[in-house]
Amino acid sequence: MRNLEDAFGRQFPYLRLSVTDVCNFSCTYCLPDGYKKSIADIFMGVDEIRRLVAAFAGMGTWKIRLTGGEPTIRPDFIDIARTVSGVSGVRHVAMTTNGYKLPVRAADYYRAGIRAINISIDSLRPAVFSEITGHDRLAEILDGVQTCIETGFEAIKINAVLLKGKNENELDDFISFVEREPVSLRFIELMQTGTNADYFKTYHLSGNVVREKLLARGWQLKPREEGAGPADVYMKQGYNGTIGLIAPYSKGFCKTCNRLRVSARGQLQLCLFGEGGYNLRPLLQDDNQIEELQDKVVSLLRIKKETHRLHEGDTGATQNFSAIGG
Repeated sequence: MRNLEDAFGRQFPYLRLSVTDVCNFSCTYCLPDGYKKSIADIFMGVDEIRRLVAAFAGMGTWKIRLTGGEPTIRPDFIDIARTVSGVSGVRHVAMTTNGYKLPVRAADYYRAGIRAINISIDSLRPAVFSEITGHDRLAEILDGVQTCIETGFEAIKINAVLLKGKNENELDDFISFVEREPVSLRFIELMQTGTNADYFKTYHLSGNVVREKLLARGWQLKPREEGAGPADVYMKQGYNGTIGLIAPYSKGFCKTCNRLRVSARGQLQLCLFGEGGYNLRPLLQDDNQIEELQDKVVSLLRIKKETHRLHEGDTGATQNFSAIGG
């Protein structure tokens, strides 16, 4: 079997697979003016996705996260999820969503084979949530979280982008939330992209602010689980949930990198902040191309860099996160 390992000994059991760039929210840190349709909006079809996942699974990738944009915008999303979960070698299918219509759709996602779900909730205060996302849907999305708990998802994570002056004073609210609910809340440090330099300067807040507060309050770092994403996860006795922190500006962040990304148009992204993608789509047109596709991915891994250069202000080719699934 071909081995997905880069020049620095890192292995990649985890694939973040975008199925669309389109999003129906207009979050200030990502798409403040909303999604703008492009003539190039021809995203991978179900068969292309199946071949892609089969190729990666054949090289040891067992965790697939379906993302976007907002993946559930696609009318064939359930078909995609069912197809991916049925690929041999895939042990864990997850999704990331803004929670749109989640209360009525959660059971369908579960029946399609999805067992873990990440839901973006940047504030627990309705006015702030609406200001950040452009939608007054907090109550609906929180109902969706409860539906996911009742449905039996194995892992439910809440994503909150840290924003100075917006939600930085909600730590107590979020802590109370995870005290009650069996979810993993993850604070994500705002990252600079090609289009948000001014926004970043205004609203960036170091993840160390949250880390120091958690440690001061007796939270303890959990050991990293197999196939886990980039979050440092903290726990505290007596709490039903946990709190994670994704801090890409912290020292050594890239040492534990275990994931690759493929965009909705079939571009392999070796790094979220790389210099661009590598087109795999010509090799997704026939089942007989899988070995050639695997050889291509293995060869590209040899040029994956050891670390991003965010500290130097180099955001690579990333313009906004909706384009490559965050």
